[in-house]
Amino acid sequence: MSLRDNAGDGASAFDGAWFPRGRDLAVELPELIAELDRRGLRVERFTYALDAWAPVARKVVVQGRLVRTGGFRSMDPGVVCLTWDGGTRRADLLVVPPETDVLTGARALRLCTRRGLPRSPQMVLAAARSTPLPQVPEYRRAV
Repeated sequence: MSLRDNAGDGASAFDGAWFPRGRDLAVELPELIAELDRRGLRVERFTYALDAWAPVARKVVVQGRLVRTGGFRSMDPGVVCLTWDGGTRRADLLVVPPETDVLTGARALRLCTRRGLPRSPQMVLAAARSTPLPQVPEYRRAV
């Protein structure tokens, strides 16, 4: 997971990105919420695209605290939304599909901490895929 400084200020298309290992929110969501807690963000509500995930309870207890969930057919499957501070703050996270290769996933996590990204999750993932592979100089041994 990556999170931009000042997440929730509305200054960027995405406030970060999340690279879950699977599509089962009952497994993935507690880990995400716990990580956000460690970073000082106490999520109260988590919304997601209903058709993109396995069903999850409407209320999930994470570290002794209740987080409400809501699935919507109208949401983009490439985005999840977090709210906190009594619903006054909101952050949109790009979802890196679990089947994405690790290098592309890591690039997408980094890209989503920058401002000025397109609003389309598909375009951000395409940019992450198109970044050239790092070049490693050839090592030549002296003979």
